[in-house]
Amino acid sequence: MRIVERHAWDISPSEAIAIQKRLSAEVVREDRLGPVRHVAGVDVGFEQGGAVTRAAVAVLGFPSLELVEHAIFRAPTCFPYVPGLLSFREIPAVLRALEQLTVIPDLLLCDGQGIAHPRRIGIASHLGLLCDIPAIGVAKTRLVGEHGPVPELRGEWVPLLDKREEIGAVLRTRVGVKPLYISIGHRVGLDTALHYVMACLTRYRQPETTRWAHRLASG
Repeated sequence: MRIVERHAWDISPSEAIAIQKRLSAEVVREDRLGPVRHVAGVDVGFEQGGAVTRAAVAVLGFPSLELVEHAIFRAPTCFPYVPGLLSFREIPAVLRALEQLTVIPDLLLCDGQGIAHPRRIGIASHLGLLCDIPAIGVAKTRLVGEHGPVPELRGEWVPLLDKREEIGAVLRTRVGVKPLYISIGHRVGLDTALHYVMACLTRYRQPETTRWAHRLASG
């Protein structure tokens, strides 16, 4: 996998914000992806009271959703917990996990935000840019934006808006459970992002990609 190191990681929060503002202009918000034969879930956990970052990547065949390959990488945590800057805390270990893969995914589904972020560059967008792989943000909670009530039927969604800009979708993936916050990561439009999230669902709230990655990241 070709990973482009666009910036240093040993930086201050103010430097990280400046990097986000610069890179957010490069995020591609439309479909620029080819055939999707493998999808990957990305998630991060922490060990030893947060001192160690544990990144996990699970690659599944598509549309079968069978696990094909996985990778885990542990690294010392080198960036503080700052809301809106989680990619600087988590991505260094994720990149090393991705480098271990022999099957390169065609699409990343990240446990976190894409452009549904104050500076429009959450972990899915940041990671997609560095790897030049289409990516989708699949978050369990809202970071920014407002939305109306989400219909109860599976597959229904409402727009997530911030200052009148559509930054994502609030998607009901299962009747009777909380919705997920879906947003463009990189090289995928919102309609396509919703399509692939729904195609990766079985009977659970989260798609199989991030369910696998979460299990691996949580040990």
